[in-house]
Amino acid sequence: MVRMVTSPQRLPRLGAVSALLIGAALASLTGCGEQQRHDTTADAPASSQSPSSSSSSSPGASPYVEPGVVDGAPHNGDNNAYRRPGDMSPADEEAAQAEAARMEPVLKRLHKAKKWDPESVQAALTGKLGYEIRKVTSRGKLLGGELDVQPIRSRYEGETDEYVTPEGASIGLYVGRHACVTAFVQPTNYGVKTNGPFPETGCMEPPIGH
Repeated sequence: MVRMVTSPQRLPRLGAVSALLIGAALASLTGCGEQQRHDTTADAPASSQSPSSSSSSSPGASPYVEPGVVDGAPHNGDNNAYRRPGDMSPADEEAAQAEAARMEPVLKRLHKAKKWDPESVQAALTGKLGYEIRKVTSRGKLLGGELDVQPIRSRYEGETDEYVTPEGASIGLYVGRHACVTAFVQPTNYGVKTNGPFPETGCMEPPIGH
C-alpha cells in the first residue's frame, strides 16, 4: 500500500499562489471598471455641446443700429419718435377719412385759384365746411374748435445757407380725440392724409429735424 504524504511546507506555497492569482484577477476587474468610467466621462462633453455656447460665438447685430434704418444711423427711431403719429381705432379712421373727403375738393379749388396763403385757406375751410378755429390757452387747455391753419414752417436751404419760409399753408383738423386730417396747400401741389395725433404737435405735421 502506498500512502500519500503531504509535506506541511507545500500548503503555504499553494495558498500564497492562489491568493496572488485571486488578487491579480480582482485588480484586473477593478482596473477595467475604472477605465470604463473614465472613458464615459471623457466622451460626455464632446457628445453634448450646449446650443447656447455655439450661438453665443456667432456675432450679433449691433444694439446701436436699428432695424429698417437704411444708412444705419444710430438711434434714428428714437430721434424721430416725435414724427410718429398715434394709433387710430377703425371708427376714428373712418371718421377722419370722411372729413378728408370733404376737405380735398376745397384744397383743390384753392390750389387751382393760386390761393394758398394761410388766411385764404382758413377762410375757405371755415366758411365752406363750417370748421371752427381751435383755441387753446397758454397752459394748453382747449377752449373749443378743431381746425389749425398755419404758415408752412421754415426750412434750411443748404445752397444759400439760410432758413426760408415757403409759400403755402399747413392744416391740422382734429377729428375727435384720437384722429386727424393733416393737409397742406402750396404753389407746387397740395395733399391730404389721415393719421393719429403727433406726440408734440397734435394734428399739425411736425418739421423734419428737431
